Amino acid sequence: MLERIEGKHAHDPLFDRIMNKSPRFVSVPGPVIVGAGPSGLAVAACLRQKGVLSMVLERFSCIASLWQSKAYDRLRLHLPKQFCELPLMGFPGEFPTYPTRQQFIHYLESYAQKFEIGPRFNETVTHAEYDKATGFWRVKTVGKKTEETVYRCRWLVVATGENAEAVVPEIDGMGEFGGDIKHTSSYKSGEEFKGKKVLVVGCGNSGMEVCLDLCDHSAKPSLVVRHTLHVLPREMLGKSTFGLSMWLLKWLPLRLVDRFLLAVSRLTLGDTARLGLDRPELGPLELKNLSGKTPVLDVGTLAKIKSGDIKICPGIKKLKRHTVEFIEGKTENFDAIILATGYKSNVSSWLKERDMFSEIDGFPTKPFPNGWKGECGLYAVGFTKRGILGASVDAKRIAEDIERCRNEEAALCDRSVLIYREC
Repeated sequence: MLERIEGKHAHDPLFDRIMNKSPRFVSVPGPVIVGAGPSGLAVAACLRQKGVLSMVLERFSCIASLWQSKAYDRLRLHLPKQFCELPLMGFPGEFPTYPTRQQFIHYLESYAQKFEIGPRFNETVTHAEYDKATGFWRVKTVGKKTEETVYRCRWLVVATGENAEAVVPEIDGMGEFGGDIKHTSSYKSGEEFKGKKVLVVGCGNSGMEVCLDLCDHSAKPSLVVRHTLHVLPREMLGKSTFGLSMWLLKWLPLRLVDRFLLAVSRLTLGDTARLGLDRPELGPLELKNLSGKTPVLDVGTLAKIKSGDIKICPGIKKLKRHTVEFIEGKTENFDAIILATGYKSNVSSWLKERDMFSEIDGFPTKPFPNGWKGECGLYAVGFTKRGILGASVDAKRIAEDIERCRNEEAALCDRSVLIYREC
C-alpha cells in the first residue's frame, strides 16, 4: 500500500510543490565517487577493471574542471609525463615530456572514454552522512535546477581533492583598490594586462609562471614574496629534477639528496637569496614530506627576476586607490592584482564525519600512505600532497579494498542462502 502511495506522489506535481520538491532517492549498488578530476577518474577506472561499477558525481559540467576552466593558457605539467599518468593508461608517445594543458585535458577525456566513465554532471554534493541503522551512506546533491537527489551507497569515495576551492585572502582595503583583483583561477593570459603594472601575490609555481606570462605579454609584473621558498631548476644533469630525486632516494638518505639538489641549484641558478628569495632551513624534499610545501621548479622566471623585469616585493599591509602599501612602509601604484594564493579542500563543508577528515583543513588526519581509508566504507583519494602520482597509488588501493569487501559480502550472502536452503 505504501509503495502505491509513494508511486502516485512521484507523479503528482501538486504534491511535489507541497513537499517543497522532495528529493528523489537513488540506490547505487557500487561505490559513489565525489569528484570527476584525475583522482576520481583513476578510482573509477581501477574499479571498472575489477568489474565494480561506480557512480561519479561532479558539480561542474565537465571532467577535470580545474584544468578545463580554472587554469591559465600557458600551463604545462610541471613534472615529466611518466610521473603524471593515471593507472592502466599512459600518455600518447607523441606527447612532449611536459604536456600542455590542452594535451592533458585530451588525455583525461580519452581516459574517461576508454574506461566508460560517465559522471553525473552539475550535481553538487551538499551533505554526506553514514546511516548506522542501515549500514549505508546517504549522499545528498543539488542539481543545476535546484533539484535534490539522495544517493544511497555502501561505499563512498571522496575525490574532491586538495584544490576544491580557491583561497582568496582578506587584504585590508580591497574594496578601495579600484583596479582589477582576480585569483589565478580566473586568469587566462597576460594579454589583457599588456603595458600594465601588475602585482602577483604568491610565489609558488603558479605565481612564478603567471609573472613570466605577464612579462611575455609586455606587462610589468611584481611578485610578493612573504615566506622562504626553494627554487630548483626543472632539470638537472639532463634529467628532470623530480625524476633524478626519486632515483637518488633509492640509494641515498633524504638529507643527502637534499644537499645534492641544493648544491646543483646554486651552481645552476646562483644564490637566490640575493634576489630576495631566501631558502628555508629544511631541504626541499624534507620540507615537502613534513609540510607538503612543493619547491618551485623554474621555467624561466628566475632569469626575468635577475634582469629586473620582475620585481620582488615584501608582504602587503593594505590597499588604497590603485596603491599598495607594503609592510616595510613603502607604497607603489598598480593597475591590477593577481592572487596566486592557491586552493583548499572543501570536504569539511559537506562530509559529516569527524574521524577520517580534519574539520580544520579538510585533509585526512592520517598522513600518506595511511590516509586513504576510513571507517564504514569511506575512502579518500587525491589528498596525499604528492600530486597525481600519490593519487594513483591510493586509487589502486581503494579499488582492491572495495573488491575484497564486495567479494566477502557476496560469499557471506551465498553461505546464508545455502544454510537457509539446507534448513
